[in-house]
Amino acid sequence: MSKIVVTGGSGKAGRACVRDLLAHGYEVFNVDRVAPAEKLCPFILADLADFGQAFEALSSVDFEPLDVAGIVHLAAIPTPMLYTNSVTFANNTLSTYNVFEAGRRLGIKNIVWASSETVLGLPFDVPPVYVPIDEEAPGRPESAYSLSKLLGEEMAKQFCRWDPSLKIVGFRFSNIMEPKDYARFAAFDSDPQLRMWNLWGYIDARDAAQAIRKALEAPIKGAEVFIIANAETVMLRSDTELLAEVFPNVPVRKKDLGPNETLLSIEKAKRMLGYRPEHSWHNPADHQ
Repeated sequence: MSKIVVTGGSGKAGRACVRDLLAHGYEVFNVDRVAPAEKLCPFILADLADFGQAFEALSSVDFEPLDVAGIVHLAAIPTPMLYTNSVTFANNTLSTYNVFEAGRRLGIKNIVWASSETVLGLPFDVPPVYVPIDEEAPGRPESAYSLSKLLGEEMAKQFCRWDPSLKIVGFRFSNIMEPKDYARFAAFDSDPQLRMWNLWGYIDARDAAQAIRKALEAPIKGAEVFIIANAETVMLRSDTELLAEVFPNVPVRKKDLGPNETLLSIEKAKRMLGYRPEHSWHNPADHQ
């Protein structure tokens, strides 16, 4: 049984990730600054912006070595405008560095971490360069939060340059939703402007967890980034109608674009990780 440390395991994506890993036979340890509402696995309270705490949380508990096989680094200030810009930037950048560096020193070669869809240019007040937007689009951070994530991606590249045997997979998660959130979706259709800020995208937390597990298990090396979204938008209106109204001058690169297909491309994740979204807000069974 492989031991996985999930940082931020008390959060929305973290809870789903912990459940998914446990269901698939992994031994999981949750490291967070906030205790989980439901203790699904052993919990370690730590501030990962402090290197000593990060190193210890990844290496041992009560003097017993953890022998960690992989790290899922989700802990961060999760959005802009929760704290001052300098606090958000410092916390997210430093905690990511500390996790990468502690993992390097401990010989942990398998790291999956949460970057952000905001790296793509959200909130798209300046239109995207094309749709569906993919990982080849240049990074365009529009906030201190987004800048911290883009720098995390650059750090991952350099850590993997230093050690070619290392794998660091960054996920540009779309807006993470839990089943209880789907009750709000019907209201989105009345005004396309409400959700244009991320091209009407979302990701079910259970599919975020699935993607994390598949990345941990993927036989790849080096630093990679993937957009992780669900297969469709949050809207009932067609992509053609939405784009004509909100982004009329943005090139559409996919000729066979489906009527409600995600405009945050997941083709790379499908190809390299075998990722396929399994949950949808259209399915009433997924609202539970």
